[in-house]
Amino acid sequence: MSLFEKDTYNASQIQVLKGLDAVRKRPGMYIGSTGIRGLHHLVWEVIDNSIDEFLAGYGNIIEVTINDDNSITVEDQGRGIPVDIHEETGLPAAELVLTTLHAGGKFNNNSYRVSGGLHGVGVAVVNALSAELELNTYVNGQEYYQKYQKGVAVTGLINKGSSKKRGTKITFKPDPEIFEIIDFKFETLARRLQESAFLNKDLTFILTDKREGNLRQEKYQYDGGIKAFIEHLNKNRTVLHEEIIYFKENIENIDIEIGIQYNDGYNERILSYANNISTTDGGYHVTGFKTALTRAINNFARENKIIKKEETLSGDDVREGITAIISVKLPDPQFDGQTKSRLGNIELRSIVENSVYDHLHLYFDLNPEVANIIVEKALQAVRARNASKKARELTRRKNALNSNSLPGKLADCTSRKAEESELFIVEGDSAGGSAKQGRNRYFQAILPLKGKILNVERARLDKILSNTEIATIITALGTGIGEDFDISKLRYHKIIIMTDADVDGAHIATLILTLFYRYMPELIEKGHIYLAQPPLYKVSWNKKEQYIYNDEELSIIREEIKGNFVIQRYKGLGEMNPEQLWSTTMNPETRKLLKIEINNDIEADEIFTYLMGSNASLRRDFIIENADLVRDLDV
Repeated sequence: MSLFEKDTYNASQIQVLKGLDAVRKRPGMYIGSTGIRGLHHLVWEVIDNSIDEFLAGYGNIIEVTINDDNSITVEDQGRGIPVDIHEETGLPAAELVLTTLHAGGKFNNNSYRVSGGLHGVGVAVVNALSAELELNTYVNGQEYYQKYQKGVAVTGLINKGSSKKRGTKITFKPDPEIFEIIDFKFETLARRLQESAFLNKDLTFILTDKREGNLRQEKYQYDGGIKAFIEHLNKNRTVLHEEIIYFKENIENIDIEIGIQYNDGYNERILSYANNISTTDGGYHVTGFKTALTRAINNFARENKIIKKEETLSGDDVREGITAIISVKLPDPQFDGQTKSRLGNIELRSIVENSVYDHLHLYFDLNPEVANIIVEKALQAVRARNASKKARELTRRKNALNSNSLPGKLADCTSRKAEESELFIVEGDSAGGSAKQGRNRYFQAILPLKGKILNVERARLDKILSNTEIATIITALGTGIGEDFDISKLRYHKIIIMTDADVDGAHIATLILTLFYRYMPELIEKGHIYLAQPPLYKVSWNKKEQYIYNDEELSIIREEIKGNFVIQRYKGLGEMNPEQLWSTTMNPETRKLLKIEINNDIEADEIFTYLMGSNASLRRDFIIENADLVRDLDV
C-alpha cells in the first residue's frame, strides 16, 4: 500500500463552515481571545456601530447597560438598522447584518463618511458568540424586534407597532460555551466609554450597572475633547507647561486632531486612535507624528543654538515625559486584523508628518519658552541615556569576564528549552531556600531577592541599571532592557513572582511588576508574567488538612467542619517547609497562578502612577479605597 493510499486526503475532507460557524469555531480570530479581553471586545463592536451613527450625524446619546443577568444592552439614537428586504438574499436587512459576515453599510462612503466598524463583521460576530441576542430597531416610526440564539434567528422580524423612538437597541448575553468567564467589569466599560467621550466632545455616554450589589450609573461628556483628555491623563503628574499644545485640521478629507503636554516623568505616553478605535499597536499616523515631533524639536534647538548643527536629539530623547493624543478620522481605514490594533494606511505617514511639523514649527516660534522647556527635558534624557549606555556596557563587560554570566544567587533549571522553563522570583533568602529544595529542578529556576528593589517609577534607566537586584533580574531573564531588550532571548516563558501574602509582599510584587510594565512591557503583552498565590491558612481536623487561599474560603470550611479544628496563619513563605511550598504554590498540578494581563492601558498606567508615583496622598487614598481588594488586585 502506498503512502497516498494509506493517508487519503481529498476533496471529501475539505470542510466548509457555513454562516457564522467559522466564528464559533475560531473565535480568537475575530475577537482576539475568549478571556476577559475578548468578552469586552463584544461590547466594543456594538458600541463602535453606535459611534459611527453619531459620526454620520445621527444621535448624540449612547446608553450602555449591564443587566442583572450579566447581559449587555447598547442603545443609540441613530437611524436604526434598516428592515426592508435585501434584493439579492431575500432577507430583511437587519437579519442580514446580524447573520452574515461582511454585510453592512460601510463598504462605500454613501452611508458613512468615516467608520470604525469597517470590516462589516462586528455585530454578526457578537451574535455568533452570544447565547441569546435581541434586536430592537426603530425605523420609519415603527419598532421591529427579532431574537437570535448562537447566531441563528429563532423568530422572524416582528413589527411591534408605532414608536416615536429612533435608533437601535441590542441586548446580548455571551455564550458560556465560548467564554472562559462571563463577568463584565464596570470599570473596564467605564474607561472605554470615558475615552470615547473625550474623543467625541458632543457625544454623551450613560453607563448603568443593574446587577445586585453593583447598582451604579455614570455619565460621560466632555466639552474640552482631547484637551480635556490630556488634562485627565496628566492630572496626577507635574506638568512642565500649563498650556496644552493642540491643533486640528482636515487634509484631503482626513481629520487630524493632536494634543501634547509634557510632564516631569520619564515615560512616554502616546495614545492613538483612528475613527475612535484605539490603535494600541500604532500605525502610520503614529510614525508620522513621531518623525515630525523629532524634526521640529531638533530644528528649534539648532536654530536657537541650543545644540550644534551636527548634533541630533533622538526620538526617545524628545518623547521622554510626553503625553500625547493622536486622533485621525478617515473614509477608508485599513486596520491590521479584526481587533483593529494597528492602522495600515501608508498615505497617513506623510500627511500627518507634514501637518504636525507645520503646526509645531509655528507653535515653537510663537511660544519659545515652552519649546525651551521641552528641549531641556530632552537634553536631560540625553545625559541619562549616555549614563545608562555606560552602565549597560559595563554590565556586558563584567558578564563577558565570567565563565558563567548568570547571577550567582540564581538556581537555574536543567532544561534549556525556554518554552518549558519557569523562573520563580522569590522574596527573601529563607523562602528562596525552601523553593530551591522543593522545586522540580528540571524546569523550575529560583531567583531569591534580598529586600525591596528600586522603585523604577521614580528613576531613570541609568539609576535603575545600577540597582543590584534589578541587574540580577535582567541578567537572569537574558532579554536585556530598554534599547537592548530582545524577547527572543528570554530564557523562561513563565516568570512567576512569589512573595509573602502580606502588605510587604504585595509591595515587593508591585515593584517588580512596575519594572516589567515600564521597561519590559512585551513580557506582559506576550503572557509571560504570573503571580504565585500562596495559601493564607492551613486548617487541620481529624487527621485531615486543607490549605486555604482567602478569608471567604476559610468561612466556608468553618461552616462545613463545625467541630474541633486548628487554623495556622502563614505570615510568610519562609514558614512553609519545601514539601509544603511545592504542593501549595509550585506544583503545576495543584498550584494557583494569577496571569498578569493589561486589559486597559490607561487604567493600568493610572494604577502604577497611584501606587508607585511621587504623590503620596494619591497612594494613600487608593489604598484606603481598595484595602479590602488587595488579594484580588488585577492589574
